[in-house]
Amino acid sequence: MKVYDAEDKILGRLASQVASDILDGEEVKVVNAEKTFIAGDKENILEKYEQRRARGKQMNGPYFPRRPERIFRRTVRGMIPHQKPRGRKAFKRLRAYIGTPSELENEDIIDPDVKDRTGKLGLTLEEISEHLGAKF
Repeated sequence: MKVYDAEDKILGRLASQVASDILDGEEVKVVNAEKTFIAGDKENILEKYEQRRARGKQMNGPYFPRRPERIFRRTVRGMIPHQKPRGRKAFKRLRAYIGTPSELENEDIIDPDVKDRTGKLGLTLEEISEHLGAKF
């Protein structure tokens, strides 16, 4: 089992590493998912996530999450073959958490070897979730 700390990591880079790990059969847990960073222009990022949230119909979907750990899981899901049995099994091996839960405090938390947040341009998943109206 691998436990990754997502604080100040770029979302896509961390998600691709997590996707390859779960497809290889590893069980992966990601802590501090709300502190994952998305680089870019803030207005463009918020507009993109608002459009994803508003897409479809309330009864039929597609449904897009508001909470930061679920946005992280959805990002990883887009990087695996989630409609095939191999991808479904792999997706069940992924857990994402807001903060660090008490049962994982004694585990060895790995600092993933992906690029850190470099500048101030961008948003965290927590800021995007608050903008989308998440309650946590």
